[in-house]
Amino acid sequence: MSATAIFSMSGVSKRFGATQALCDVSLEVAAGEVHALIGENGAGKSTLMKVLAGVYQADGGKMSIAGQPYLPAHPADALRAGVAMIHQELNLAPHLSVEANIMLGQERQRAGFLRRGRHRQMARAALERLSQPDLPLDLPVGRLPIALQQLVEIARALASDARVLVFDEPTSSLTEQDTAHLFDVIRDLRRSGLGIVYISHFLEELAEISDRYTVLRDGEVVATGELSGVALDEIVRMMVGRDLKEMFPRVPHSPGERLIQVRGLSGTDVPRDVDLVVHRGEIVGVAGLVGAGRTELLRCIFGLDRVVAGDVRIAGGGQLARNPHASIRRHTGLVSEDRKGEGLALSLSIADNLTLTRLQPYRRLGMLNLRRRTREVSEWMRRIHCKAAGPHQVMDQLSGGNQQKIAIARLLHQGADLLLLDEPTRGIDVGTKAEIYRLIGELASAGKAILMVSSYLPELMNVCDSIAVMCRGRLVEIRPARQWTEEDVMRRATGQETA
Repeated sequence: MSATAIFSMSGVSKRFGATQALCDVSLEVAAGEVHALIGENGAGKSTLMKVLAGVYQADGGKMSIAGQPYLPAHPADALRAGVAMIHQELNLAPHLSVEANIMLGQERQRAGFLRRGRHRQMARAALERLSQPDLPLDLPVGRLPIALQQLVEIARALASDARVLVFDEPTSSLTEQDTAHLFDVIRDLRRSGLGIVYISHFLEELAEISDRYTVLRDGEVVATGELSGVALDEIVRMMVGRDLKEMFPRVPHSPGERLIQVRGLSGTDVPRDVDLVVHRGEIVGVAGLVGAGRTELLRCIFGLDRVVAGDVRIAGGGQLARNPHASIRRHTGLVSEDRKGEGLALSLSIADNLTLTRLQPYRRLGMLNLRRRTREVSEWMRRIHCKAAGPHQVMDQLSGGNQQKIAIARLLHQGADLLLLDEPTRGIDVGTKAEIYRLIGELASAGKAILMVSSYLPELMNVCDSIAVMCRGRLVEIRPARQWTEEDVMRRATGQETA
């Protein structure tokens, strides 16, 4: 371990059954450094950081913090040693106050009583370090915007006197403005001498915020060095082990007959008076700022959110049903932006998740033919290039990219002609993104109609045939993707006219 390192991991290995998740991995981060940990989904990044944070125990290797041996048995040990992890899915108690969440797990007591005054003092001091001195301590944290909830979780780490902070995909749900503020916070923490590990699939972010990098592939370190001296294309090549010439692969397709027509659609709050047409063989992207009504538009079409005005008509089937069960029967499917909360049943198997919305092919005399289902699911996994041990593997054990492939495959298995995709590549590495883009193109080529929400403008510009921009609940303009620039999209999304 070098003299400046705040923590060091050497020869760390971890196996889950037959899967070697980590093999002889070494990582060293200095005080006052932001270190980018890079790799595809399933490369071992999260596993390595969970070993550091005490969630998993390594099978082999050594760790140290500030030169002292470090072997946490559980996350509380890691927190006491000064290691905190800010997960992509925030670990907060939404019904508890800001103060209670900051002090959760590190309460101060005297004679069996909580030291409320000390709690408030520590919570306020942590928030002041994050430039949030006026955030109400008694407010339930669930009532805060996502960006402020994230700061509360960082404040919890600071209250524990953390010396090492791990950020796992911290900007996946943040606006551009919130991301800029988070980067300011991270720079302040770096100046104060913390060691920071930053995980993100947005390579442009890594170049902006990080000092050094380490690339993992298949559980092994394949490269490490100064980030300023390497091109992003080279990082992509190291991640995937090959040149990724087609970041946005195009599969030839052309629009056919009209499949769905939305007229004057309004939800309880948003969307407002939306008109939209999507044809078979067409990919329509929906752009806009967070809160513009993009997700709500898809949920209204699918029947998850209440529609107060307007209608949705699908070719050959009349008005689209107003509940998910009927929508599925009318060959419409939704991939939610929230994989963990409502998109997948993570405690169930791949086979269960892929077939839950259509079990009819496997029923016989009131029983399920599980052997036939296993064969069918294996074939679907092969078609979508899902990397997993088999149909019976639990979804929670899969990488985010493979989980997303199963979510899309479920729509295809149920026979959906209209696919509503909400942030289909969020939290997914560049290699898997390219695979999903190709899959979307193949679906359009097969005559499927796709309505796709994304916050990543290059994705919309390169994957979609047309882009519809929403602002304050309204669809303000739609035109072919080739006629948009990213600047035009942002102008319309923020309520400005294009030049």
